Amino acid sequence: MLGAVVIGISTIAPAYTLTGALGPTASAVGEHLPAIFVVGFVPMLLVAIGYRALNSAMPDAGTTFTWGSRAFGPWIGWMGGWGLLAATILVLSNLAGVAVDFLYLMLAQLTGDDSLADLTRNVPLNVATCLVFMALACWIAYRGLEATKVVQYVLVAFQVLVLVWFAVAAFAHVSAGTAPGGLSIDPEWFNPFGVDSFSSFAAGVALSVFIYWGWDVVLTMNEETQGERTTPGRAAVATVLAIVVLYLALALAVLSYSGTGTEGLGLGNEDIQENIFVALAGPVMGPFAILMSLSVLSSSAASLQSTFLSPARTMLAMGHYGALPAKYAKVSPRFQSPGYATVVAGVIASVFYVVMRVLSEDVLSDTIAGLSMMVCFYYGITALACVWYFRGSWYGSASAFLSRCLAPLVGGILLLVFFVQTAVDSMDPDYGSGSQVGGIGLVFLLGVGVLALGVVVMVVQFLRRPGFFRGESIPRGRSTTDA
Repeated sequence: MLGAVVIGISTIAPAYTLTGALGPTASAVGEHLPAIFVVGFVPMLLVAIGYRALNSAMPDAGTTFTWGSRAFGPWIGWMGGWGLLAATILVLSNLAGVAVDFLYLMLAQLTGDDSLADLTRNVPLNVATCLVFMALACWIAYRGLEATKVVQYVLVAFQVLVLVWFAVAAFAHVSAGTAPGGLSIDPEWFNPFGVDSFSSFAAGVALSVFIYWGWDVVLTMNEETQGERTTPGRAAVATVLAIVVLYLALALAVLSYSGTGTEGLGLGNEDIQENIFVALAGPVMGPFAILMSLSVLSSSAASLQSTFLSPARTMLAMGHYGALPAKYAKVSPRFQSPGYATVVAGVIASVFYVVMRVLSEDVLSDTIAGLSMMVCFYYGITALACVWYFRGSWYGSASAFLSRCLAPLVGGILLLVFFVQTAVDSMDPDYGSGSQVGGIGLVFLLGVGVLALGVVVMVVQFLRRPGFFRGESIPRGRSTTDA
């Protein structure tokens, strides 16, 4: 249980996600940042309850892919699996990119040579460093869960301690009157109805969904976990609850300290939004700012490594059931890990990072916005798969109705609504960083474009492996078990 929660928190990577998501989220919703974090948490918790119910009935490393295929059939199941694969593989590149930024920032802080921090803007050097990070993370993940768990205990404990330190120091500055924003906590910050438009609200929620994303990795490890029908589900819920407490503390600390202005250290300042902690660590923590650099570096490196677990095990399941070539189901005889799938995930993520780094200077923020849509998509499918699969046993008891129908139904619908709204808004070239290709926003191309690519890949797999799509390996079904 402890190992699963630690790996879940590692994959969420609180230090990494907040440094990249706090600014864009605050830009979308202003001082209602805590409200959006709470609203984003609600569908996560509701979906986690549905995941727990599905895992109890069908513990399977394929999670969304397997459960979606069982409930809705192979076509929807395949696309749900693709959404998970796309999100997790693409975020690997983002994680590596953040690790590179903070590596050179840390070197600059250690040596006192500020020019070292600018080395991250040297594209060839940036790409080369990123590929080294990717290779190391892939190597550790290849060596299996035990190697992963040992690394994560150290890295997760360190980043959480530093984040708590940062929050306490920020509040201390506010109390002492030395904070540039110096705002008192206002109950209105928790009012989601204060956001000026539904588009801003949906964009904020989609970004907040991203910061919670990653807890489902503990379900992809279910067949490698003691108590496979109960432990992963409990670990998923425990992970989400622990993270929301940490996030609210940090959101309130940063908002109180900086405010939402567009100048200086205000969260609305576009110059600092891509890496909030780069700008705030020095003023908040003084000479100990290097600890925040180490924290974000360790957070992104830890998540880079643990995130490999999810796509590799999803591809293993897809290979096992005939939805992908059988070689994806190969397990390393020595390390008992999906070795081939792990390496493939690393190669694809590396290629994506190289391409995105050349296309856009704002690769980090645009990738986060695009990933948020994919996360809403596959979480929504999984939640509704829970409702449909258990349709024969909703009314066994009040707890069965809550966990198998109401909670996942509300959570799934909310996430799919946010997905559609964000997809529509992101077609605007001004959405996100303002990067575009052919007059269409880069965020839309990343989110919806990658999902559309999945349709093409799915058709190719259908032509090559029609057996899976006929329901031969995962027949559609429904739960016949009462609560």
